[in-house]
Amino acid sequence: MNPIHVELPDGSQKELEEGSTAEDLVNQIGKRLAKDATGARINGEVKSLMTPLQDGDTVEILTFDSQDGRDVFRHSAAHLMASAIKRIRPDAKLAIGPAIEDGFYYDIDADPPLSEEEFSRIEEEMARIVKEDSRFERIEVSKDDALRFFGDQDEVYKIEMINELEDGTITYYRHGEFVDLCRGPHLPSTGRIKAFKLLSLAGAYWRGDEKRPMLQRVYGTAFPAQKQLDEHLKNLEEAEKRDHRRLGKQLDLFSFHGEGPGFPFFHPKGMTILNTLLEYWREEHRKERYGEIRTPIMLDRGLWERSGHWDHYRENMYFSKIDERDVAVKPMNCPGAMLVYKTARRSYRDLPLRLAEMGTVHRHEKSGVLHGLTRVRMFTQDDAHIYLTIDQIQDEVISLINFVDRMYAAFGLEYHVELSTRPEKYIGSEEAWETATESLRQALERKGLDYKVNEGDGAFYGPKIDFHVRDCLKRSWQCATIQLDFAMPEKFDLEYTGSDGEAHRPVIIHRVIYGAIERFFGILVEHFAGAFPVWLAPVQVMVVPVGEQFNEYAIGVRDELFAEGVRAEADLRDDTMKYKIRDAQTHKIPYMLVVGEREQASGAVAVRHRKLGDLGAMDLAAFKQRLHHEIAAKSLDPEPEAATASAAN
Repeated sequence: MNPIHVELPDGSQKELEEGSTAEDLVNQIGKRLAKDATGARINGEVKSLMTPLQDGDTVEILTFDSQDGRDVFRHSAAHLMASAIKRIRPDAKLAIGPAIEDGFYYDIDADPPLSEEEFSRIEEEMARIVKEDSRFERIEVSKDDALRFFGDQDEVYKIEMINELEDGTITYYRHGEFVDLCRGPHLPSTGRIKAFKLLSLAGAYWRGDEKRPMLQRVYGTAFPAQKQLDEHLKNLEEAEKRDHRRLGKQLDLFSFHGEGPGFPFFHPKGMTILNTLLEYWREEHRKERYGEIRTPIMLDRGLWERSGHWDHYRENMYFSKIDERDVAVKPMNCPGAMLVYKTARRSYRDLPLRLAEMGTVHRHEKSGVLHGLTRVRMFTQDDAHIYLTIDQIQDEVISLINFVDRMYAAFGLEYHVELSTRPEKYIGSEEAWETATESLRQALERKGLDYKVNEGDGAFYGPKIDFHVRDCLKRSWQCATIQLDFAMPEKFDLEYTGSDGEAHRPVIIHRVIYGAIERFFGILVEHFAGAFPVWLAPVQVMVVPVGEQFNEYAIGVRDELFAEGVRAEADLRDDTMKYKIRDAQTHKIPYMLVVGEREQASGAVAVRHRKLGDLGAMDLAAFKQRLHHEIAAKSLDPEPEAATASAAN
C-alpha cells in the first residue's frame, strides 16, 4: 500500500499507511495525546478520530482544552445519557441532544414524565455503559432506510427530522445496542467519559414552538476527570448563591411581575446602581468626544422596511398604529442614528463622527427563554455609531479597544477577544472586506491581544470583534462588540464630501461596551455576589448608634456624609447594635460606622468594613477623605494595609 502524508498545525508532516484514521495518527504522535484526544479538525472541519485520512490532509488533534474538543466529548455524553434513559424507559421518545456551554442536554418525551429522583438510577446505568467501553460507530444509510428504521422504533421526532433532510445519505451513530440519528462527531468509545453528572430538568417546546409538544430537557455535564467535575460542581453551587435573581430580591434591587413578563422593575437601590453606571458611561464618553443623541422608541413602518428589519426581524418586534399608519417599537437603535447623520451635509473633516445613545429597545422574546435580567424583553443598549472612512478604521478600533479596556478595569473584569470574518453571503466588495478585516486584525495585533478567529462568522454587512468577559467564576459573557457595517450606508444613502470634492460612502462602526445595561447589571450582581465596590454600592455607609441616646449624633454623621455626595443612611431602629451590624452585612453595605459616647465626644467614628472587619476608631474628617478617595479611584476593595493605616491616622 502507498503511504500518505498529512500536515500538522506546526507545518510538520507525518507519514501513515493508506487507510489510516486520525486515531492512528494520534497514536503515532504519543501516548499522552492519544489519551487526551477527543476529535480532530481535518481540513478545517471537526471530525471523529475514527475518520479515515487522505493524502495531503491538514490535521489538528483536538482535546478537552479546546471548545470544539469539549463539544465532541459532551455530545458523546449526551448520547451516553440517552442510551441509559432508553434502557430504563424503553418507551421514551428522543428528540435532540447537543453539547452546550459547560455541558449537554437531551430533549425527551416520556410518559410518565422523568423526575430528578430517577437521576441516580440513570447515572448508574450510564456508568455501566462507560464500563462496557462500546465503540461509537458511524453508519451511513439511505433516507428510506432511515425512515424505516426509526418508524419501526416509533421515534416520531427523529422521523420528522429525517423527512426534512434532502434525499441521500443519512448518518447514524451506534454504541452497543443504542442507535441515534446524528451527524457526529463522537469520541472513539463510551469508556472515555470518566466523570459525569445529571443536573436538572426543564420544559422545552419541540422546535421551540409553543404550539408543539412540551418535552423534558434533561441537563447534564461531563469531564475527563472526577477532579474537574468536582470543581465544576463547586462553581455551580457558588453560582447558585450568586444568582442575580435571588440577590436582586434579597438586596431590594429589582423585581419581575406577572403583569409584564420579561419587563424588569427597578427599585430605588437598583436605580442608584444603574444611574451610577450611566454617570460613569457619560463621563468616559465625554473624554472620548462622543456626541450623545436620543431617538424615538416608535417609528414608521417605512423606516424598518428600509433598514431590513421588517423583512428579517419582524417576529421579534412589537407594532401599533398612529393616525392609521403602521409603526414599530424599535428593537435596535441603528436606523434612528442613520436619520440623525442625514440631517446635515458631512465632510471628510467631520469624520470620525461619534454618536452615542443609551437607547431603550423592545424585543419579543419567547417566554421560555426569558431569564432574569440576562434575557428580557425591554433593555437599554449603550450604542454608538461611528461614521468614518476605511483608512480610519484601524486607529479607531485601537482607540475603542483601549476604551473597552479602561471601562472594564473599573469592574475588575477580564476578557478574551474573538474576530469574525466574511461569511459566504455578504454585501460590499471583497476588496473592502479584506481591507476592513485586515484593519481589525492589525488593530488587535498592535494591541498585543490574543484572539480567536471565527472564520466566516461575521455579519453579512461586515466583520466584527467581540469581547467575552470572564467573571470571578470564570464564566464567559459576550458584552462589548465592535462591528463594521457596509450595509446601512447603502440602505440609507449616507454620504460625506471627500477632499476631492466628490461624494463618498462612509463606513459605520456599531459599538457597545456594556451591551444591554440590564444584562450587564445582572452580570455585575453575580460577579460581586451583590457586594458592590463602594463606588457602585447603593448604600455606601450605614451609621449605627449603640443606643437611642446617640441617634442625634448618628443623624448628624449621616447628614454630613450625605451633603458631600455619599450614599449614607442611619439605622435608628430599636434593635441591638450587633443585630444592626449583622443586617448591614447581610445587605452587603461596604462601611458601617458605629457611634457611641466616646465617638460623640471626640467627633470620631468606629469603622467596620464588610470584608476587613473592625478597622478601629477614625476621625470623621479622615474617614471622609479616605472614602472620597476610594470612590473617586473606583477601588474594587480597600487593601488591608491601607485601611489599617488610615484608621491609625
